[in-house]
Amino acid sequence: MSLISPAMADRLQNWLISLSALDDASPRTLTAYRDDLTGFLSFMGSYGGAPASPDSLKALSVTDMRAWMARERDRGLSARSLARSLSAVKSFYRWWSDRDDFDPTPILATRSPRFSRKLPRPLDEAAAVAMLETVELQARQDWVAARDVAVVTLLYGCGLRISEALGLTGADAPLPDMLRIKGKGGKERQVPVLPVARTAVATYCRMCPHDLTADAPLFRGVRGGALSPSILQQAVRQARQQLGLPATATPHALRHSFATHLLNRGGDLRSIQELLGHASLGTTEAYTSVDAARLMEVYSKSHPRA
Repeated sequence: MSLISPAMADRLQNWLISLSALDDASPRTLTAYRDDLTGFLSFMGSYGGAPASPDSLKALSVTDMRAWMARERDRGLSARSLARSLSAVKSFYRWWSDRDDFDPTPILATRSPRFSRKLPRPLDEAAAVAMLETVELQARQDWVAARDVAVVTLLYGCGLRISEALGLTGADAPLPDMLRIKGKGGKERQVPVLPVARTAVATYCRMCPHDLTADAPLFRGVRGGALSPSILQQAVRQARQQLGLPATATPHALRHSFATHLLNRGGDLRSIQELLGHASLGTTEAYTSVDAARLMEVYSKSHPRA
């Protein structure tokens, strides 16, 4: 017997359709939301002894919500993952209550579990520059070295995610002063391109032996296919080892370094949020914690009363 009534299955499907159409949610996001809600609805069906129906789900109490959360923790779900699932449930209930006109307060009032936010681990400015200068030494072919330098320069110089850099096509070259990037969830943003990044990409394009057609990936592997993220990660890992940098010096750390160094030089959080393509300012605010931690470290080492 299914633990979710057909009526609730229809509502779930309609919510996912609205997310895709109105919020332009990515397929990966939709899959995560579907899994979260299916698990929640199935638990409530089992917990109530009958398939989860609109009437039973409208009548949920805070106690019912706590029972679901306790079961999730008992089966090993981390506080971070449970917080994400609860966020999905609340999002669904907001959408549903707007359409069926009922009070979702018990669900929306459920407190999210606390978890320690995993803070970014940026490189300092000297290490970031050294990474740019060293990554090209890892390649055996000159054009591959130019390619790796171009990608790494986009990560640190423009704050791109590795997927965003590798998602560029031949139509994006030569790079303009302002580059339109499609990020997570299909959200677009404008990113200013430094001259050093335009030069690095132009050098790669000039040296690349493959035909960089407008509709094909800009960055290519040795055999001409799209460059795999793992290849670039390997080049960065080799450069990191050569420089004696910690294991946290990854391609993604270069994006964090871009944001942190802007913040250190007086950039405001709202502008940095737009450059990074963060949906929430809270995500960008993690960089203030990084900066505060660095300042406290300096303070504790140098203050005469420390």
